[in-house]
Amino acid sequence: MHKWRVIIFLSGSVISLVSFTARNSGEENLRKIYSKPPAKWPAPLVDPGVDWTELGPLPESPLSKHNDSLARVIELGKTLFFDTRLSGSGKISCASCHQPELNWTDGRAKSLGHEGTLTKRNSPSIQNTWFYKRLFWDGRAKDLQDQAFAPINSETEMHSEMPDVMRKLRNVVGYKKLFQKAFGDDEINPDRLAEAIATFENTIISNKSRFDRFLDGSRKALTGAELRGLHLFRTKARCMNCHNGPLFSDNQFHNNGFFYPDDIARDKGFYQVTHQEKDTGKFKTPSLRDVARTGPWMHDGSQHSLGNILVVYSKGGVAH
Repeated sequence: MHKWRVIIFLSGSVISLVSFTARNSGEENLRKIYSKPPAKWPAPLVDPGVDWTELGPLPESPLSKHNDSLARVIELGKTLFFDTRLSGSGKISCASCHQPELNWTDGRAKSLGHEGTLTKRNSPSIQNTWFYKRLFWDGRAKDLQDQAFAPINSETEMHSEMPDVMRKLRNVVGYKKLFQKAFGDDEINPDRLAEAIATFENTIISNKSRFDRFLDGSRKALTGAELRGLHLFRTKARCMNCHNGPLFSDNQFHNNGFFYPDDIARDKGFYQVTHQEKDTGKFKTPSLRDVARTGPWMHDGSQHSLGNILVVYSKGGVAH
């Protein structure tokens, strides 16, 4: 009884004590619930018709079991990824916009292309790209090989022509050896270039997080506040509508309300692929894996605070 009186005195309020006790009790209850396998968690709150997948541990890349047999293709792809000769100016590589030290982003709101040209979109991380059914914010690439061609040929990005790239690479003795090791002969062509870069990118995955350790059985890996956040994420906040599954993405495209009034006229997103009005303003749902390290956020890099993003969502969208 004496201990309770001391706590009440220090808090200045019986209500604070009750709140403190209730919060701890609630956190312990949540810990019990979420310490079970995800398949036994309560169903999330999602909108009618949403096809959701439960959250889960970080999956491996499909290439993980084949890394040894593909080692030489991966080596070639990595070399090409960091080579500025793929650009017209000889100053830009794939890694210019996807820097490993920045979780494979560039840390800019919008990326810089040829001779400092400001592009219209933010560079997303290439971590876990094997997961996506379509690439780029607007989904215009059907796979990683298709995606590899676009920046090289873009006037505003790498500002090059594939025949010029092939000519430059064929004049490099080292590349002939790398292509020989990777493909069995030294032929250098665009399809092999794209395949090698895509294979390398498929090896880039997130590191396991404390959330993964929690799922692996470490009950104290998440703090009480993080447990409450997990519960809100799956229930009242309705984040699972779009960010579900082990990679926290539904692999779909949505108009989430983050735009200026005239933004839709400048960048129609997924509409540019489907040409259906219902897809106007829709962009790919990014993974939330390592999200705290990949800002600024959104397709146009307009958001510099995760907290502000949550505030906007809580108000129903429309950030400006």
